[in-house]
Amino acid sequence: MVSNSDLFSISNQKQFEKIALKTFRYQYENNLVYQEFCDLLKTNVQKVKTLQQIPFLPIQFFKSHAVVTNNETPQAIFTSSGTTGMTTSQHLVTDVTLYEESYRRGFSQFYGNIENYVVLALLPSYLEREGSSLIYMVEDLIQLSNQPESGFYLNNHEELIEKLIALDSEGQNVILIGVTYALLDLIEKRKFQFQNTIIMETGGMKGKRKEMIREELHEQLCAGFGVASIHSEYGMTELLSQAYSLGEGVFECPSWMQILIRDTEDALSYIANGKTGGINVIDLANRNSCSFIATQDLGKKYANGTFEVLGRFDNTDIRGCNLMVV
Repeated sequence: MVSNSDLFSISNQKQFEKIALKTFRYQYENNLVYQEFCDLLKTNVQKVKTLQQIPFLPIQFFKSHAVVTNNETPQAIFTSSGTTGMTTSQHLVTDVTLYEESYRRGFSQFYGNIENYVVLALLPSYLEREGSSLIYMVEDLIQLSNQPESGFYLNNHEELIEKLIALDSEGQNVILIGVTYALLDLIEKRKFQFQNTIIMETGGMKGKRKEMIREELHEQLCAGFGVASIHSEYGMTELLSQAYSLGEGVFECPSWMQILIRDTEDALSYIANGKTGGINVIDLANRNSCSFIATQDLGKKYANGTFEVLGRFDNTDIRGCNLMVV
C-alpha cells in the first residue's frame, strides 16, 4: 500500500503514474466490487501499464454497492444529496484522517495558509441533511482558520450581508463558499463591491432554480459581488480530493489527483485534449474505496492538465458503463 508521505509528495507525472498503477493493483486485489467489475471487462491486471488501461468504476456503483478496499469499520459514511425517492450514493470512509489530510493540503496548495482567511459558508441544502462530506470539510476549515468571525449561515442573510461588508471594508481576507442558488439569492437582496473577498461557488441549483451555463452564472455573480472572478470547488461524495478553479471555470487538481476525458460513445477509450467527453477522475487519496471513478460529468481537458466542467449526462444509462449497476 502507498504511504501518505509518498502520496502527498508527488511532484511529477512519472511519480503519479507509478503510484496510480500500484494503487490499481492494490484495489483490484482488495476491493471485491472493483475486482468483479475489472473481471467483467476481462482486464488482464498484469498487462495494465498505463493510466488509460486502468478500468474506471462508474460512479453509480456507490448507489448500489459497498465500494471499500478493506474490511475495517467505516469511521464516516458520506452520502450524496438527492431529491425525495432518489437512491443516494454512500461513501464508506474507513480512515477519515486521510480525507482531512487531502482537503487540508489541497486547500493549502491553491490558497495558502487557512489562518489568513475568515471562512464564511452559505450552504443551506447541505446543512439541512446528514452525511455531507462538503460540510465536514468546511466545518474543519472554519475551525482551522482560528478566526472567531468564521462560521456557517443558513437563512440569516441579513446577518451575513452585514458581516461580509464589515470584514471586507476592514481589509480582512474572506472566503465565502456558497451553494450556487444561495449566492444568487444573496445578490438579489444586496449588491456588493468587494476588494478582499473571494466568492467560491460549489454544487448547483439543487432544484431551487433553473440551471444556467457557467458564463452566464459567473457574469451575474461577478456583477452582484463586485469581483473580477468567481472561484469554484469541484468535489463529490465519492471522492476524497477536490479540484479548484480560481476563475473562468478552469479547474486545477492537487498533485495526487488527475482527470482523463473518455469518449461518450465508448467508455473504454479516450479523446484528445480540448474535446468534450465524460470526466474520469483519478483520486489517489481515495485508496480505501476506489481511486478510479467514471463520473456523470461532461468536460474537456487541456494540455497543461487543467479542465472545464460543461454539464452532466442525463439519467439514461451511460453507454458502456452500466455493467453490474442495479
